[in-house]
Amino acid sequence: MVLPNQLTVARIILTPVFMYLFLSEDVVLKQISIVVFVIAAITDWYDGWLARKFNYITNWGKFLDPLADKILTSAAFVSFVMIDVYSGWMVVLIISRDFIITGLRLYAEYAGWSFSTSVLAKWKTFIQMAFLYYTLMLFTLKTIEPVYSAYPEIIDILLHPDLIYICMLLITILTVWTGATYIFKNIYSLKNQFKINAK
Repeated sequence: MVLPNQLTVARIILTPVFMYLFLSEDVVLKQISIVVFVIAAITDWYDGWLARKFNYITNWGKFLDPLADKILTSAAFVSFVMIDVYSGWMVVLIISRDFIITGLRLYAEYAGWSFSTSVLAKWKTFIQMAFLYYTLMLFTLKTIEPVYSAYPEIIDILLHPDLIYICMLLITILTVWTGATYIFKNIYSLKNQFKINAK
Protein backbone atom coordinates (compact mmCIF):
# COMPACT_ATOMS: atom_id res chain seq x y z
CA MET A 1 0.00 0.00 0.00
CA VAL A 2 1.49 3.35 -1.08
CA LEU A 3 1.95 6.16 1.45
CA PRO A 4 -1.06 8.28 0.34
CA ASN A 5 -3.35 5.28 0.85
CA GLN A 6 -1.80 4.64 4.26
CA LEU A 7 -2.57 8.23 5.22
CA THR A 8 -6.14 7.78 4.01
CA VAL A 9 -6.53 4.66 6.18
CA ALA A 10 -5.02 6.59 9.09
CA ARG A 11 -7.70 9.27 8.60
CA ILE A 12 -10.41 6.64 8.88
CA ILE A 13 -8.80 5.19 12.02
CA LEU A 14 -8.51 8.65 13.60
CA THR A 15 -12.23 9.32 13.08
CA PRO A 16 -13.57 7.13 15.92
CA VAL A 17 -10.66 8.33 18.08
CA PHE A 18 -11.82 11.91 17.53
CA MET A 19 -15.43 11.03 18.39
CA TYR A 20 -14.43 9.21 21.56
CA LEU A 21 -12.31 12.12 22.76
CA PHE A 22 -14.82 14.80 21.77
CA LEU A 23 -17.77 13.07 23.45
CA SER A 24 -15.78 12.34 26.60
CA GLU A 25 -16.69 14.05 29.85
CA ASP A 26 -13.01 14.78 30.42
CA VAL A 27 -12.19 18.38 29.49
CA VAL A 28 -8.60 17.56 28.53
CA LEU A 29 -9.74 14.80 26.19
CA LYS A 30 -12.19 17.20 24.56
CA GLN A 31 -9.34 19.62 23.97
CA ILE A 32 -7.19 16.86 22.48
CA SER A 33 -10.03 15.90 20.13
CA ILE A 34 -9.62 19.05 18.02
CA VAL A 35 -5.93 18.25 17.58
CA VAL A 36 -6.87 14.78 16.35
CA PHE A 37 -9.42 16.27 13.97
CA VAL A 38 -6.89 18.74 12.55
CA ILE A 39 -4.30 15.99 12.10
CA ALA A 40 -6.86 13.83 10.32
CA ALA A 41 -7.83 16.74 8.07
CA ILE A 42 -4.17 17.47 7.27
CA THR A 43 -3.69 13.89 6.06
CA ASP A 44 -6.34 14.62 3.43
CA TRP A 45 -4.30 17.49 2.02
CA TYR A 46 -0.98 15.67 2.36
CA ASP A 47 -2.02 12.38 0.75
CA GLY A 48 -3.46 14.31 -2.19
CA TRP A 49 -0.23 16.28 -2.57
CA LEU A 50 1.87 13.12 -2.44
CA ALA A 51 -0.34 11.33 -4.94
CA ARG A 52 -0.06 14.18 -7.45
CA LYS A 53 3.64 14.91 -6.93
CA PHE A 54 4.88 11.32 -7.11
CA ASN A 55 2.06 9.90 -9.23
CA TYR A 56 0.92 7.58 -6.44
CA ILE A 57 -2.56 7.44 -7.95
CA THR A 58 -4.28 4.08 -7.54
CA ASN A 59 -7.82 2.84 -8.06
CA TRP A 60 -7.92 1.96 -4.38
CA GLY A 61 -6.92 5.52 -3.49
CA LYS A 62 -9.55 7.01 -5.79
CA PHE A 63 -12.16 4.93 -3.99
CA LEU A 64 -10.97 5.32 -0.42
CA ASP A 65 -9.91 8.99 -0.27
CA PRO A 66 -13.31 10.66 -0.84
CA LEU A 67 -14.94 8.03 1.35
CA ALA A 68 -12.52 8.80 4.20
CA ASP A 69 -13.30 12.51 3.86
CA LYS A 70 -17.03 11.91 4.20
CA ILE A 71 -16.52 9.57 7.16
CA LEU A 72 -14.50 12.21 9.01
CA THR A 73 -16.87 15.12 8.35
CA SER A 74 -19.94 12.97 9.03
CA ALA A 75 -18.47 11.92 12.38
CA ALA A 76 -17.97 15.56 13.33
CA PHE A 77 -21.53 16.47 12.32
CA VAL A 78 -22.98 13.51 14.23
CA SER A 79 -20.90 14.36 17.30
CA PHE A 80 -22.46 17.81 17.44
CA VAL A 81 -25.93 16.29 17.06
CA MET A 82 -25.18 14.02 20.02
CA ILE A 83 -24.46 17.03 22.23
CA ASP A 84 -27.52 18.92 20.91
CA VAL A 85 -25.64 21.60 18.99
CA TYR A 86 -26.68 20.73 15.43
CA SER A 87 -30.19 19.68 14.41
CA GLY A 88 -30.42 15.99 13.59
CA TRP A 89 -32.63 16.37 10.51
CA MET A 90 -30.17 18.79 8.93
CA VAL A 91 -27.23 16.46 9.51
CA VAL A 92 -29.20 13.53 8.07
CA LEU A 93 -29.80 15.52 4.87
CA ILE A 94 -26.17 16.64 4.66
CA ILE A 95 -24.72 13.17 5.22
CA SER A 96 -27.23 11.48 2.91
CA ARG A 97 -26.51 13.92 0.10
CA ASP A 98 -22.74 13.64 0.48
CA PHE A 99 -22.69 9.84 0.53
CA ILE A 100 -25.10 9.57 -2.41
CA ILE A 101 -23.04 11.94 -4.56
CA THR A 102 -19.77 10.34 -3.45
CA GLY A 103 -21.22 6.94 -4.35
CA LEU A 104 -22.21 8.18 -7.80
CA ARG A 105 -18.75 9.69 -8.34
CA LEU A 106 -17.07 6.44 -7.31
CA TYR A 107 -19.34 4.53 -9.66
CA ALA A 108 -18.46 6.96 -12.44
CA GLU A 109 -14.75 6.37 -11.81
CA TYR A 110 -15.31 2.62 -11.92
CA ALA A 111 -17.38 2.83 -15.10
CA GLY A 112 -14.85 5.09 -16.78
CA TRP A 113 -17.03 8.09 -17.52
CA SER A 114 -16.76 11.67 -16.30
CA PHE A 115 -18.93 13.09 -13.56
CA SER A 116 -18.51 16.86 -13.55
CA THR A 117 -18.00 18.80 -10.32
CA SER A 118 -19.43 22.30 -10.01
CA VAL A 119 -17.59 25.23 -8.47
CA LEU A 120 -20.51 25.68 -6.08
CA ALA A 121 -20.10 22.10 -4.85
CA LYS A 122 -16.44 22.79 -4.08
CA TRP A 123 -17.47 25.87 -2.14
CA LYS A 124 -20.02 23.74 -0.29
CA THR A 125 -17.25 21.44 0.92
CA PHE A 126 -15.12 24.40 1.99
CA ILE A 127 -18.02 26.01 3.87
CA GLN A 128 -18.91 22.75 5.62
CA MET A 129 -15.34 22.28 6.83
CA ALA A 130 -14.97 25.93 7.80
CA PHE A 131 -18.12 25.78 9.92
CA LEU A 132 -17.01 22.53 11.57
CA TYR A 133 -13.68 24.15 12.45
CA TYR A 134 -15.53 27.23 13.70
CA THR A 135 -17.72 25.20 16.04
CA LEU A 136 -14.95 22.87 17.16
CA MET A 137 -12.61 25.75 17.93
CA LEU A 138 -15.19 27.68 19.95
CA PHE A 139 -16.25 24.60 21.92
CA THR A 140 -12.60 23.89 22.67
CA LEU A 141 -12.04 27.48 23.82
CA LYS A 142 -15.09 27.16 26.06
CA THR A 143 -13.43 24.26 27.89
CA ILE A 144 -10.26 26.28 28.55
CA GLU A 145 -11.13 28.11 31.76
CA PRO A 146 -8.72 31.09 31.47
CA VAL A 147 -9.89 31.80 27.92
CA TYR A 148 -13.59 31.39 28.63
CA SER A 149 -13.35 33.46 31.81
CA ALA A 150 -11.75 36.28 29.84
CA TYR A 151 -14.22 36.28 26.92
CA PRO A 152 -17.46 34.58 28.07
CA GLU A 153 -19.84 36.93 26.31
CA ILE A 154 -18.05 36.78 22.95
CA ILE A 155 -17.80 32.98 22.97
CA ASP A 156 -21.44 32.58 24.04
CA ILE A 157 -22.61 34.95 21.30
CA LEU A 158 -20.58 33.09 18.66
CA LEU A 159 -22.07 29.81 19.90
CA HIS A 160 -25.61 31.11 20.32
CA PRO A 161 -28.10 28.36 19.36
CA ASP A 162 -29.97 30.66 16.95
CA LEU A 163 -26.76 31.56 15.12
CA ILE A 164 -25.70 27.93 14.89
CA TYR A 165 -29.18 26.95 13.65
CA ILE A 166 -29.27 29.61 10.92
CA CYS A 167 -25.76 28.76 9.72
CA MET A 168 -26.56 25.05 9.65
CA LEU A 169 -29.83 25.72 7.83
CA LEU A 170 -27.99 27.67 5.12
CA ILE A 171 -25.35 24.94 4.85
CA THR A 172 -28.06 22.29 4.59
CA ILE A 173 -29.86 24.19 1.82
CA LEU A 174 -26.58 24.68 -0.06
CA THR A 175 -25.65 21.02 0.37
CA VAL A 176 -29.00 19.70 -0.88
CA TRP A 177 -29.05 22.24 -3.73
CA THR A 178 -25.59 21.26 -4.98
CA GLY A 179 -26.58 17.59 -4.75
CA ALA A 180 -29.66 18.17 -6.87
CA THR A 181 -27.58 20.22 -9.31
CA TYR A 182 -25.01 17.42 -9.51
CA ILE A 183 -27.65 14.89 -10.48
CA PHE A 184 -29.40 17.26 -12.88
CA LYS A 185 -26.15 18.11 -14.70
CA ASN A 186 -25.22 14.45 -15.05
CA ILE A 187 -28.69 12.95 -15.53
CA TYR A 188 -28.12 12.02 -19.17
CA SER A 189 -24.81 10.36 -18.41
CA LEU A 190 -26.41 8.46 -15.56
CA LYS A 191 -29.33 7.28 -17.68
CA ASN A 192 -27.07 6.19 -20.53
CA GLN A 193 -24.70 4.36 -18.20
CA PHE A 194 -27.48 2.47 -16.44
CA LYS A 195 -29.02 1.54 -19.83
CA ILE A 196 -25.67 0.15 -20.99
CA ASN A 197 -25.27 -1.90 -17.81
CA ALA A 198 -28.82 -3.17 -18.04
CA LYS A 199 -28.16 -4.73 -21.46
